[in-house]
Amino acid sequence: MSSESPVRENVSATAESDGGVQFPEIIDGKIDTERFLRAARDVVRIVDKFGKLFAPVRYDMQGNIDKLTARYSTDKVANSTLQDMVLLEKSTEKDLVAVDALMWLRRALHLILLFFDKIIESHKAGDATQDLVAFLRESYKETLEPYHGWMAQQLFNLLSRMTPSRSQLLLSLADGKTGKEEITLRNMEMSLINLRKNVIALKEFYNEHNLEVDIVV
Repeated sequence: MSSESPVRENVSATAESDGGVQFPEIIDGKIDTERFLRAARDVVRIVDKFGKLFAPVRYDMQGNIDKLTARYSTDKVANSTLQDMVLLEKSTEKDLVAVDALMWLRRALHLILLFFDKIIESHKAGDATQDLVAFLRESYKETLEPYHGWMAQQLFNLLSRMTPSRSQLLLSLADGKTGKEEITLRNMEMSLINLRKNVIALKEFYNEHNLEVDIVV
């Protein structure tokens, strides 16, 4: 049972109905698995709006979500939080599928977090550039590039050239409804609050338990 208050539930429900992605609050240092996976699926749907050329990114994220969902489904009580699920798998399994999947999903979510952060920051600075390619490449360099080999880096470099313009992306996020730019940006900023908390908490958790793997793929 969640310890979130009814007020928090109502705020989240409102944000979701307005198109925002709501990652769970961190309670007692842990992240609710079901809510995290639901929010991650919403992010995948957003990536899908970037265009068909981003299918490899979407496929990779969805694959990791599917692995985590499969692990969660084996025992929803024991795996009710991401931290519990990871530690349980580590203590009972040789093949750490969920541990690896969550690590890569977190890295991808970190990329999205930084990318949207840069869009919001440029908007607030009054420099709403239409070209988002540099934002995506900078975010990639800080998150996934250190763990990608030459081929993966070249693929991402190619995909980044196809990044939609600022107007195209915001219009797509608003489901084609014009005049929603400010609302879309506000929803985006609100969504990043808990996403940032989740990413930071998971990174700290992985470092604390020596779960982070620096192997280049």
